Amino acid sequence: MAEKSIFEKLIDELTKLPGIGPKLAQRIAFYLLKQPQESVEVLANTILKVKKEIKYCSICFNLTEKDPCEICTNPERDKSIICVVAEPKDLWAIEKTSKFHGVYHVLGGLISPLDGVFPEDLRIKELMERVKKGNIKEVILATDSTPEGEATAMYIARLLMEYPVKVTRLAHGLPAGTELDFADEMTLIHALEGRKELIL
Repeated sequence: MAEKSIFEKLIDELTKLPGIGPKLAQRIAFYLLKQPQESVEVLANTILKVKKEIKYCSICFNLTEKDPCEICTNPERDKSIICVVAEPKDLWAIEKTSKFHGVYHVLGGLISPLDGVFPEDLRIKELMERVKKGNIKEVILATDSTPEGEATAMYIARLLMEYPVKVTRLAHGLPAGTELDFADEMTLIHALEGRKELIL
């Protein structure tokens, strides 16, 4: 069998990206081929720079170039309200609404025993440490409205029962089974504004 050409290898690498099948990978490869050398070099260098310089914030675990991140160090953010999300992409989705002015905590996933993800695999312990330090008035559980998202929210809500904090969940506007980063901005705004206190 003949060895694959470098162009075919590029297509193979592109298909490894989430949501990109062989046809789309081929289209991207042809697009890149048509671009000026400088443009492709900027893209390649940016990818390498991101991989080298982006890290996790030591407070909220968002992706950042400097630690702590800009949200955690922003004096205008309300540090007494923590919005708990599964992944940095969910944080970005909420930030796009410009309606939330508190801080975040990124769990790094959702509880999913079938996929081998258990509470100890997430940054739940770190969240509890933040709450234990005090000065937290509200924890918003902004996980997806999928079974995994709901299970994670309920697990964290139970842990928070022993602390004097208000625990809320994103409300109406998010259909069951919705992943946060797929929701449009208006839906997220309604969900944030209409959040309800979790009473267990």
